[in-house]
Amino acid sequence: MQALGILGGTFDPVHCGHLRLAIEMREHLALARVHLIPVRVPPHRGAPHAEPRARLSMLEAAVRGAPELHVDDRELRREGPSYTVDTLISLREDYPDQALCLLLGMDAFAGLASWHRWRELLELAHIGVAQRPGAGAPLEGEVARLFEERRAPSAQGLNGARAGSIFVCEVPALDVSASRIRRLLAAGRSVRYLVPDPTLDIILEDRIYID
Repeated sequence: MQALGILGGTFDPVHCGHLRLAIEMREHLALARVHLIPVRVPPHRGAPHAEPRARLSMLEAAVRGAPELHVDDRELRREGPSYTVDTLISLREDYPDQALCLLLGMDAFAGLASWHRWRELLELAHIGVAQRPGAGAPLEGEVARLFEERRAPSAQGLNGARAGSIFVCEVPALDVSASRIRRLLAAGRSVRYLVPDPTLDIILEDRIYID
């Protein structure tokens, strides 16, 4: 049984960089599909600019017709901070026998020790880390030790256990950010080809991020 990927984010708005990351990681790790999970209350940053329902609608529109990408709204339905450990516990209840793989960028992984109950994450899932080609791993302290202890030599072992390993994938990153997209929209400039067309249609129709 192939593993499920989990990619969380504010998706404020979802953009082509998010979607390419999901697709690249799915291919590198041979995942059955990737669950895209928009957060309700981000623990490590300010509140999203768009309302939860708007962010969900933009995300659903972006992946319509792509069965390998699944929009999962469980964090939007849960009150309080959107802690990853709680999301993984919920997913583990839904998929008790299937391997899960939490997908992170290297910067996010490097800050893992600041996450709520971070030591429990590998008990619930594998971690797939997206690294830019040629970039180093700026890891320190407990995260560096965890990386050395749990890093798998290849993705071939991903489906052999439900959780516990760290997989590193070299993934070219698109130079796209949600904050830049919001700034462009606020300035009345085009964001075409930075976000999927169905998402852009919703943004323009509902005037999301547009003053």
